[in-house]
Amino acid sequence: MRVVAKIGTASITDVEGVIDRGAIAKLSDEVAALRAAGHEVIVVSSGAVAAGVAAVGLASRPTDMVTLQALSAAGQSRLVEAYNVELARHGLVGAQVLVDPHDFVDRRQYLHARRTVERLLELGFVPVVNENDAIANDELRYGDNDRLAALVAHSLTADVLVLLTDMDGVFTADPRRDSAASLVPLVRADDPLLAISADDGGSGRGSGGMASKLTAARLASWSGIRSVIARASRPGVLAGAVSAELVGTTFEAHDRTLPARKLWIAFAAEVMGTIEVDEGAERALIDRPSSLLPTGVVGVGGSFDAGDTVEVAGPSGRSFARGMVSIDSVGLAGVAGRHTRDLPNGVVHEVIHRDDLVVLPA
Repeated sequence: MRVVAKIGTASITDVEGVIDRGAIAKLSDEVAALRAAGHEVIVVSSGAVAAGVAAVGLASRPTDMVTLQALSAAGQSRLVEAYNVELARHGLVGAQVLVDPHDFVDRRQYLHARRTVERLLELGFVPVVNENDAIANDELRYGDNDRLAALVAHSLTADVLVLLTDMDGVFTADPRRDSAASLVPLVRADDPLLAISADDGGSGRGSGGMASKLTAARLASWSGIRSVIARASRPGVLAGAVSAELVGTTFEAHDRTLPARKLWIAFAAEVMGTIEVDEGAERALIDRPSSLLPTGVVGVGGSFDAGDTVEVAGPSGRSFARGMVSIDSVGLAGVAGRHTRDLPNGVVHEVIHRDDLVVLPA
């Protein structure tokens, strides 16, 4: 079985942001146990920025991107060093892999990254993946390792994705505020996954939260991959997730799967605006594979450029699709409602091509 195990910043650093070697040792022990049982394991690990903050003795995590990127460079080497030491106790060798969103949007980069990690697994390494925070322009603005882990799981056709956190799983309410909150042990493939919600609250030491984990679980489900959200400190959590025990919250794999590009558009890309369409356009996009044409557009919200991801909303105001636009917001506002034959020369005929559009589950 191929397993992608993601661990969050709060689970491998202390309150000061210092790397918790005991936590990394525990994870390495469980990775080694899976390897001994014949499984392949890819670790996706957060913690570089927090480790960098602690390394230079800052009182709190900065907010400006340039400083965060610099700190991630300092922290990443310390993070990988800790994994190398702990994996070596089991005769295993870690291999650092740094990726960014471009590696999942560009087809050539996507295939190259996949081949590299596949070869690492063939050679017996344990890939330790993280965002390439130090040089990625957008990653620290909207990225998080939960979604990245789901994209890695999809690209490698993993069997299970395990999202390790500092909570027992997904609850019916925030257990820190509501004593009546109960754990949701299983989300079936036919459940309305998009209806489950959570805030972005977390420890403050990382970039994610339960909301990003739910997004990752949905992404994995639509990749045909079972996913588990569970507490990192739980004994035997990885073995339990692999054997399909209910060790946290399990999301069953969906029978409908999407290619990597559409997964990115649906669940991982930053939404830059909204396109409002009429009833006919909404029905056409939902009922059959269609491109969105200017004639069906009745409104444009937000400011976006060609290549950005936007939501598509019908007359009711509900967003029912997401897509990558071929025209910017100003240009679209100028041709909204026009038939193809009436478009000025040089204006694209398809606002969103059907290959770049995803209809979301109701």
